[in-house]
Amino acid sequence: MQCLNRTQASGLKNRRNFFIAAAALALASVAAPASATNWWTATPTVSIGTTVLNVKNFGAMGNGVTDDTAAFQAAVNALPSTGGTIVVPTGNYMINALTGINLRSHTRLSLWGTAYLKAIPNNATRYWIVKAWNVNNVEIVGGNYVGERTQHQGTTGEWGYLINIEGSSNVYVHDTSLSNSWGDGILVGGTGWGRTVVVSTNVTLNRVKSTNNRRQGLTIAPSNQVYVVNSSFTNSNGTLPQSGIDIEPQTQGVTQNVRLENTTVSGNVGNGLEVHDYVSGLTLSGFTALNNQGFGAYVNGANGVVITKSNLSQNYLFGVDIAGYTNNVQLTSNTIEWNGDTWFYAHSQSIFSAGWALRDITIASTATNVTQTSNLISPMK
Repeated sequence: MQCLNRTQASGLKNRRNFFIAAAALALASVAAPASATNWWTATPTVSIGTTVLNVKNFGAMGNGVTDDTAAFQAAVNALPSTGGTIVVPTGNYMINALTGINLRSHTRLSLWGTAYLKAIPNNATRYWIVKAWNVNNVEIVGGNYVGERTQHQGTTGEWGYLINIEGSSNVYVHDTSLSNSWGDGILVGGTGWGRTVVVSTNVTLNRVKSTNNRRQGLTIAPSNQVYVVNSSFTNSNGTLPQSGIDIEPQTQGVTQNVRLENTTVSGNVGNGLEVHDYVSGLTLSGFTALNNQGFGAYVNGANGVVITKSNLSQNYLFGVDIAGYTNNVQLTSNTIEWNGDTWFYAHSQSIFSAGWALRDITIASTATNVTQTSNLISPMK
């Protein structure tokens, strides 16, 4: 499998708009300080209607053969304007991801027991099993969402999503598993572009497991107040960037106020966490980046980053790479050790050997206002 080296990681920078310094200054004026009032909660209140409908009553079979897409959409559409809960009993439900299931406001999609929603094989460059676009107060809970990467009928594209949240507010995804997407396990982002972009706000992912997706486990695009807690994003492989989590709004808009807490990124072919321009107010607390083939956390161009009480260890490249014009970074009370393992593996040496060069934290000369306090790093010879 392909491993990102430092040159490749730096090359990602070249895909960005060249107004990096101006963007950093602009974001500095809007970034919320780390000490601001807590906006996050692991169990947010979501306004869901009282009506309860069962997809089986709308013709869903759940037999692993029948296309159940229309039955799911009929159940969603049958809810009153006040919304409600769609119950999905245990079964294997085949979904046409070219259409997907389009959720409405004030709606809960509740998968019971070992219910699976599986994408029917296709050749599309872009798809989604469940879509929440320009809606509010949505809850997605339980079950398993499975892509068709092993049966995909095309060779191009990287935008298959299992859960796609764009331009939506008050969204709560929890206690669910995602795997085998042609692209990402889950995307949180915006609709539109530039000044007209509608970002997703107040999105919480709690106890979400996303693994073996082709591009990455989670992408965070233009959004505000995204809280990821008690979750894992592992074993991304197949097409760049192959990260556990990628926070990359590009020039579509900005991403502000993201908190990753008690969350693990491990075994990814790319970086555990990858962060680029137009991102501000990022906190990692109790975060684990372990045994990724890139950096544990690669931050390039963001403003206002706090990494605290986290463990970024045994990654093939540095544990933390502060690159580009990243500004205002605090590294406090972390364990960042036994990284830079590519050389050790190549020379059949224990990765737990004392090194002769820095291997855990690297900071570009162009990065500014970076402080390090009480971090445990690898011993030197």
